[in-house]
Amino acid sequence: MSIELNHTIVLSRDKHESARFLADILGLEAGAPFGPFVPVATGNGVTLDFMTVDEGEEFTPQHYAFLVSEEEFDGIFERILRAGIDYWADPTRKVPRQINHNAGGRGVYFTDPGGHYLEVLTRPFGGGAR
Repeated sequence: MSIELNHTIVLSRDKHESARFLADILGLEAGAPFGPFVPVATGNGVTLDFMTVDEGEEFTPQHYAFLVSEEEFDGIFERILRAGIDYWADPTRKVPRQINHNAGGRGVYFTDPGGHYLEVLTRPFGGGAR
């Protein structure tokens, strides 16, 4: 079977701001807008297509987790610190200003401008290196 996730739509207050934020933190590039979307492509070809919601329209923040190498984590974490972004070691936000070492790797949680909960981790749950 060769089923793969191709893209997902990420609702936001400002598609340009949210796409730039994610791209900047992860060390990626936001793509050229097409239709109502601004895409950010990950290394495995999946795109997060940011779309601005209408003013007054509500949306439920989602969780997006990114598996990264140890070296990529270093760069991402440095950009989080440099930008003064709040971060947590846990998904419940009870351990602020710390990273975790789950599954023998490193991980951190933070939010984007639209309120989505982002995570970067160097080892998937259940172990195994990237």
